Amino acid sequence: MKFAIVVPDGMADRPLERLGGRTPLEAASTPAMDRVAQRGRLGLVRHTYRSMPMGSDVAMLSVFGYDPRKCYTGRAPLEAASMGVELAPGQVAYRCNLVTVDEGVMADYSAGHISSREAAVLIELLNEKLGGEGVRFYPGVGYRHLMLYDGPERLEATCTPPHDILDRPISRHMPRGRGAKVLRRLMEASREILARTDINEVRIDLGENPANMIWLWGGGTRPELEPFERLYGKRAAVVAAVDLVRGIAVCCGLDVLEVEGATGDLHTNYAGKGQAAIEALEGHDMVIVHVEAPDEASHVGDIQAKVDAIEAVDRHVVAPLLEALEGRDHRILVLPDHPTPIEVRTHVGDAVPFALCGSDVGEPSGRLYTEANAAETGLTVEPGHRLMEFFVGPGARGNPDGQRCP
Repeated sequence: MKFAIVVPDGMADRPLERLGGRTPLEAASTPAMDRVAQRGRLGLVRHTYRSMPMGSDVAMLSVFGYDPRKCYTGRAPLEAASMGVELAPGQVAYRCNLVTVDEGVMADYSAGHISSREAAVLIELLNEKLGGEGVRFYPGVGYRHLMLYDGPERLEATCTPPHDILDRPISRHMPRGRGAKVLRRLMEASREILARTDINEVRIDLGENPANMIWLWGGGTRPELEPFERLYGKRAAVVAAVDLVRGIAVCCGLDVLEVEGATGDLHTNYAGKGQAAIEALEGHDMVIVHVEAPDEASHVGDIQAKVDAIEAVDRHVVAPLLEALEGRDHRILVLPDHPTPIEVRTHVGDAVPFALCGSDVGEPSGRLYTEANAAETGLTVEPGHRLMEFFVGPGARGNPDGQRCP
């Protein structure tokens, strides 16, 4: 039996007036996803918790079949694992976004989706000016980077993701709580350092958003995850561009595959990811494909870009996987990790639609793959991490253990 999971990040949405009351998923042409839903099970699953962050850090742990309430320590430690940065006991990692702040307002959480090449120069400059005394910066992909702290202060500050405060004054959302002064000092000091760089002067001349500040968030210590193969008996590979998802894979012992041109933003190599997933199944029992593009489109409020991204996932990832698995014992699961509604441009805790088809999955739903149709089936998996056990179980004909759990 071969298993494939496709995760179009943030794909679930709410009805939009500009789409005639449809969601982007309903507006998109998704014949392959529709085929999965029509041939198999369709329902809702919730990967988020009211008491925890609503982002992909918690949600993707749940997608992978881990209970975040038992193993989540923060977002940045997971990204550190992907970057090969090993945290010692007591060390704290923070996600370090390069952002654009305009007159005290968070104008862009990604500094105009700055390139990794430009960002690496800026991160090295920050190390020269702000490194030491337990502080070290590590370059990542695009605007996503890392800060490691091993100083004398105990950092337990509450931090806000920058994509949650777009067009709002940053003064109301700076770190607060124990150790917040350390983080605030670094963030404020970065403004003066970055403002005078040649890279930002060129970006401004070209009409691009400058990376004129760092934003620290998602802090935590090293997590401990039981190996995936021991939990579920499957050897799995992951196709993903963002460090968060790659880091989860590293922490639970999965193989992480490289795809040339996979960027973690709107302009990514969709076809390359689909082909890599098909090839991965020759030597693995399972492949998990994560595509960040729908989420990125939501954060910038671009409806057409989100529709285009959904269609690209359908055409270049889901459709080729269905064709490659045809005639073999298999199951394929399609689901976003969380919703990212265009109207709010950030993550929310609503349940998301999942579609599952293949060998021994029970009666087909006969419905198209949409949020509304999934809700109407009455099948709800909550808490969401139980969906993995249902997916890989000996038979998926019954209801998953935990259906409609409070």
